[in-house]
Amino acid sequence: MLVDWKRDINDTVRRDILSREQFERLLGRVGATPESTLVLYGDMRNSFAAFSFWAFTIYGHRDMRLLNGGRRKWFEENRPTTEEVPSNEATRYQGAEADTSLRAFLPDVREVLGRDDFNLVDVRSPAEYKGEISAPPEYANEGAQRAGHIPGAANIPWAQAIQDDDTFKSVDELRTLYAAQGVTGDNPVITYCRIGERSSHTWFVLRYLLGFPTVSNYDGSWSEWGNSVGVPVEKEAREAVPAGA
Repeated sequence: MLVDWKRDINDTVRRDILSREQFERLLGRVGATPESTLVLYGDMRNSFAAFSFWAFTIYGHRDMRLLNGGRRKWFEENRPTTEEVPSNEATRYQGAEADTSLRAFLPDVREVLGRDDFNLVDVRSPAEYKGEISAPPEYANEGAQRAGHIPGAANIPWAQAIQDDDTFKSVDELRTLYAAQGVTGDNPVITYCRIGERSSHTWFVLRYLLGFPTVSNYDGSWSEWGNSVGVPVEKEAREAVPAGA
């Protein structure tokens, strides 16, 4: 079943993820029950599938999988495909109250600035992190007012967690990757990117592949932080931009 990231996982009016009621309607439309096993996959190296996984977890669906390698890997291995649209019988799905521990908001991030008992992980490209650009070239019209990164954040681009065929690296490789930046799971972790979809991929890696106990995704990410008044910003040389500048 097709689930459209922009239309179905996000509220089309508010800058927010879908509500619990919208989630229930969506899962009911695809014919799921709380006991259904959901296999999620997509393009963009599975980042949008990971965003859906994160949102569905917030509302309590537990039995889910990410198709390792996504649609690209499936096609490259010449696995069966079809153009037929499935017709599942609709259900009355009942979700759970939102688990907000999986989601970080701007005040949550401000609260941990300067603390050494938290890890902030910026999963954007080095150019975004350094403040050379405020958005990827393909989304140049969606850049924030200011460029740079949240003070104290480590830059570990999200795609470093996957191999050339879009499958995940081994657990040992992943552990080494994040530990090199001091991200070991001993502290709670907040991930962020530009709009929350790349950082949800890293959230999945840290929470499910490495088993870190406390990981949240700041989905407001740079589109919120870089446009907010009075929040501090750093650039490549750790030259802090004063709050309000």
